[in-house]
Amino acid sequence: MTVTAAPAGTGASPAPTTTPGPARANRWEYPASAALLLATGLSYLYNLSANGWANSFYSAAIQAGSVSWKAFFFGSSDAANSITVDKAPASLWLMELSVRLFGLSSWSILVPQVLLGVATVALVRKIVRRSFGPAAGLIAGLALAVTPVFALMFRFNNPDALLVLLMVAAVWATTRALDDGRRRWLILTGTFIGFGFLAKQLQVMLVVPVLALVYLFAGPPRLGTRIAHLFAAGAAMVVAAGWWILAVELWPAGSRPYIGGSQHNSIIELTLDYNGLGRLNGNETGSVGPGGELPPGGNGMWGRTGITRMFDQMQGGQIAWLIPAALVALVAGLLLRGREGRTDRPRAQVLLWGGWLLVTGLVFSFMAGIFHQYYTVALAPAVAALVGIGAVLFWRERSRWWVRAAAALAVGLTTATAWMLLSRSAEFLPWLRWAVLAGGIAATVALLVPLPGRAAAAAAVLAATVGLAGPVAYTVDTLNTGHAGSIPTAGPNTGMFGGMRPPGMGGEMPGFLVGMDGGPGGMPGIDRGPGGMPGMNGGPGGMPGMTGGGTGPGGGAISGDDGRDGNRRGGTGGGFLNASSPSDALVALLRENGDAYTWAAATISANGAAGYQLATELPVMPIGGFNGSDPSPTLEQFQRYVAAGQIHYFLGGGSGPGGRQGTTAAISQWVADSFTAKEVDGVTLYDLTAPK
Repeated sequence: MTVTAAPAGTGASPAPTTTPGPARANRWEYPASAALLLATGLSYLYNLSANGWANSFYSAAIQAGSVSWKAFFFGSSDAANSITVDKAPASLWLMELSVRLFGLSSWSILVPQVLLGVATVALVRKIVRRSFGPAAGLIAGLALAVTPVFALMFRFNNPDALLVLLMVAAVWATTRALDDGRRRWLILTGTFIGFGFLAKQLQVMLVVPVLALVYLFAGPPRLGTRIAHLFAAGAAMVVAAGWWILAVELWPAGSRPYIGGSQHNSIIELTLDYNGLGRLNGNETGSVGPGGELPPGGNGMWGRTGITRMFDQMQGGQIAWLIPAALVALVAGLLLRGREGRTDRPRAQVLLWGGWLLVTGLVFSFMAGIFHQYYTVALAPAVAALVGIGAVLFWRERSRWWVRAAAALAVGLTTATAWMLLSRSAEFLPWLRWAVLAGGIAATVALLVPLPGRAAAAAAVLAATVGLAGPVAYTVDTLNTGHAGSIPTAGPNTGMFGGMRPPGMGGEMPGFLVGMDGGPGGMPGIDRGPGGMPGMNGGPGGMPGMTGGGTGPGGGAISGDDGRDGNRRGGTGGGFLNASSPSDALVALLRENGDAYTWAAATISANGAAGYQLATELPVMPIGGFNGSDPSPTLEQFQRYVAAGQIHYFLGGGSGPGGRQGTTAAISQWVADSFTAKEVDGVTLYDLTAPK
């Protein structure tokens, strides 16, 4: 034990606080830590190129930002800056710098994400170690590295990787503030949160109430000083995020790209609506459809909401493996440290991780708007940290009967969870669930008994093996599998997007996103056939396969099912959630004199444009943004671009839920009426420099 007094000049109470000091390093700790981080990095780099462009929507923006500093600053989808992605751009910046240095490739895009993953594991280990010792830190780091959704997202180019690292960094800074009460640590906390906002906007705010309340309760200074420190942290957060928001708001709209994901070209609207409250209540303007449960009490577009959502068919295999153990560890940790002083550092850390898990988990469980399985990566650090803390506390206090009972409960619940999750993928390593069940029962019984040293250690090793067997198996499967598209999932395929499984569809996308043909799960009022909305018959901007599952003049056939990612792949022209795949002949045609135009081509939706842009490395205008529903450009703007000779081709086959109505439909119809169509390797193409 060490006695630490508050530093002078901080306004802290003069009374000393007794807390455990940082544990001394053992001879085995540094080699073990190095081995953990090296193994994490090498395993995440393994087979990395199998992911290709990963999420082509972001890869296209990364390509744009690597050749245009303006696109870099705004997060534009194309280097000509027609529209941005539907997030703030910070998550793209490191990858764009990598592409500037090493050229455009899958590795130059994804290796920075792997490095962020190694850094996150290292930081979680460091935080947990500070209050609970090296063994707890290593267990937490290992549990995090083998969490399937964590391994998935830190080999992918979505914004979640940087978001999670910055959330963990904010916890680290807060724990330092809890150590000595210095204001600078709270300012650093606010700075990390602010930059987290620039990665994925309001999602980072889920940890803010937890950080603030724990410091308000357990911070060393007097109450008034703690409150002042929190105001300083809030100011730092506003500055760290607000400088970019202010720049976008003050920048003349006519000389910057349209703010993708908004309906009125506003970053404030994007933040508060589509990426804000709309995610909670399901009313995202410009989204793919209504949120919530459809019908009430049933599986909706984004799956069933409720307290068990993280254990459902789609989310369970991503994150649920160790949640029961983490919750038991949370309760046990608070009980064991319950009589310590207000500023007890270990208890404060348990509160930080436990608050993160509970607040974020409950929001994810009940949010009615857009929810994807990979969002659960935001729970992984809290789960892993609590597991590491709980493992060490259970071991240290195993002489108490109720601690042994709590440890047995944690292992029993973990075994039951693993059995449930592995049963959903019964063809994947069918022996594993039986081995986990047998080992789990044996470990549960053994932990209840006060065993001598070596026998207790053997029981602990068996319990750890049981707890990690399922996550490790799913993570290995994830590393061996290529993932691409907008909605990746870790582990073997156990369901489909949104938790919906219409008859006969297996792991495919719901009918409302695949064919839009009124089939099972389809959106009401959308029918196939000649009487459909503009673009429904394969005309310009139509979705691939919109004519009853074959090919139409404007779109390629649906070429297959990517069950791993919950995405149905589109043909040459792309699908709503997958990029276009142009042939060599089409790429050569687009590149011919492509530099003479502001945009080599235009097509409906960002994913429709992404494949062409990545293949040619020329700007391709994504009309309507990600969903095809953004009013950018307007018909009049598009006509002016065409009249000025700024766009060479219009490509049919791009798709999106908003691509058959409003502005995008008007542009598609005008192109069809004004220009002659020809087909190149299954893609309908209009030369906009040669009107009828």
